[in-house]
Amino acid sequence: MEKATLGGGCFWCTEAVFDRIEGVESVVSGYTGGHLANPTYDQVCSGDTGHAEVAQVTFDPAVITFREILEIFFATHDPTTQDRQGNDVGQQYRSIIFAEDDEQELIAREVLDSLSAGEVFEAPIVTQVDRLHTFWPAEDGHQEFFAQNPGQPYCVFVIAPKVAKLREQFAHRLKS
Repeated sequence: MEKATLGGGCFWCTEAVFDRIEGVESVVSGYTGGHLANPTYDQVCSGDTGHAEVAQVTFDPAVITFREILEIFFATHDPTTQDRQGNDVGQQYRSIIFAEDDEQELIAREVLDSLSAGEVFEAPIVTQVDRLHTFWPAEDGHQEFFAQNPGQPYCVFVIAPKVAKLREQFAHRLKS
């Protein structure tokens, strides 16, 4: 098994997307990239800790590759907005890939270069690539948030459309 740690805005959205992908064993919402040990949701939301909200995806590379994980990541969030996804604003919502090793960093940069060269997006991509140091799991109430709160307004108006887009574009990658 391998891990991919991805920040694409609110971790509830990223988790909901990758929970549905074939070859993904687990997805944990959490925080990384900041200067405070074991931060809380409130501390990260203050914008003072430097952390990004991320989803740590544990996947089987024999079923889905890291490159394919990144293709889904870029198709299901806006990598062109600095420190924001929709109404979620702040550095904790930045678009970022936290590479586990040299190979992941190389693949991430290749995918970014390819997307930029192909002018896939109307604006320049601002996604950062950094090394993963310490991952802090978020509090229990943030795990499987979409699955546990499908009727919550944020889930209905923000997450559900991302999941619908995933189903449309990556039907061949969904768990049975």
